[in-house]
Amino acid sequence: MIEERTWIRGIAQPLPAGESLLWSGAPNRAALARHALHVRIVVGYFVLLILIGLAGAAQAGVPFQQMAAAALTQGLLAGLVIGGVYAYAALTARHTVYAITDRRVVMRVGLVLPTTINIPFRLIESAASRVFPDGTGQIALAIQPPDRIGFLHLWPHVRPWRLRYPEPMLRGLTDPAQVTTIIRAIALESGAAEVSNSAPPRAEMTVAPRTLRASSTFASHHKVAT
Repeated sequence: MIEERTWIRGIAQPLPAGESLLWSGAPNRAALARHALHVRIVVGYFVLLILIGLAGAAQAGVPFQQMAAAALTQGLLAGLVIGGVYAYAALTARHTVYAITDRRVVMRVGLVLPTTINIPFRLIESAASRVFPDGTGQIALAIQPPDRIGFLHLWPHVRPWRLRYPEPMLRGLTDPAQVTTIIRAIALESGAAEVSNSAPPRAEMTVAPRTLRASSTFASHHKVAT
C-alpha cells in the first residue's frame, strides 16, 4: 500500500513521511502594503510634498491654473509610485507561501528567484507576535545563533532593524491568533519552552531559549535537519 503524502501549495516536493501539515497560508496584500511596505508613509510624503509646493507657489503669486496643473502632474506621478507599491505587494503575496508543520516553519519567498526556507522548531529561540488594529498580524522568529539567514534574502519577510541576526517574519496574516496558537502548542508539546502572552492589540509570545543549541543549514526543498 502506497502511503499518501502531504503537499504544501507551491512547494515542489511533498512532506517527508510522518510529518504533518498544521497550517498553510500567504500574506494579505493590503496588510503587506500597509505594514511591510509602509504605503501610508509614502502617501503622506507625497501629500506633504504637494502641499508645500502649493503653499510656495501661492506665496510667489503663481496663477491658480498653473498651480492646479502642477499639482495634478505631481499627483499623477505620486499615484504611479503608490500604485507600484501596491502592485509589488500583490505580486509578493501571490508568490509567497507560509506553512507550519509539526517539525518546522516553511517559507517560500522571492519573486525572481523563489526560495524555500525551512526553519526547524528546535532552532527557533523565540517568537514575537503582533496584532494590528485592522485585525491582521505578523510573527517574528528569532533564530538561535550562530545560525542566520541573510536580511536581504528574506526581505520583506523579515523583522526591521535586526541586521546581525535577521529574524524571519510571517507578515500580513489574516488569522494571527490561529497561527500563534499553533506555534504555542508545538512549543508546549516539545516540553523545551515556556510561552507567555500579553493582552491585545499587541500580543507578544515569547519562547524561552533551548537548553541545548544545535546548528543546521537552512536548505531549500524540504531538507530538514534532524
